[in-house]
Amino acid sequence: MNTFDLQRDAFGQWVLHMPGGAQHAPVTALRAYPVTSPHGGVALMDAEGHELIWVDALTDLPSDLQSRVLQALSEREFLPVIHRLESVSSFATPSTWTVQTDRGTARFLLKGEEDIRRLTGTVLLINDADGVQYMIRDLAAMDKHSRKLLDRFL
Repeated sequence: MNTFDLQRDAFGQWVLHMPGGAQHAPVTALRAYPVTSPHGGVALMDAEGHELIWVDALTDLPSDLQSRVLQALSEREFLPVIHRLESVSSFATPSTWTVQTDRGTARFLLKGEEDIRRLTGTVLLINDADGVQYMIRDLAAMDKHSRKLLDRFL
């Protein structure tokens, strides 16, 4: 199977090299289902938003190409994953939360319980007062202290 290649140019933009020799720049990588299926369904889009390449699963790509696509995705996405709740200022909203994420410690204001959405049985999406979204990938896997704090809001 002839595959594509994704490289950076001298200006730091992602360039898509097609099997027939055509090149497209700049390109953007987008996940189809960033929360429920982060390793499946990735599109490489041109500057006008047209899909150039569709990847069913990142695992189908060679490892070096897979890492470049993941890098392109991570540069565009900002969805910190909460690993632990350290504290909440109040069990009534609005309240200030201090959490440990995959990107370090964060503090944010939760305006109301409606800003916590359950996407699946164990996946939660939390919107802070500034519009930043945080995700809890597996509520059941969190420590007892974190689950106890969350239970007050769910």
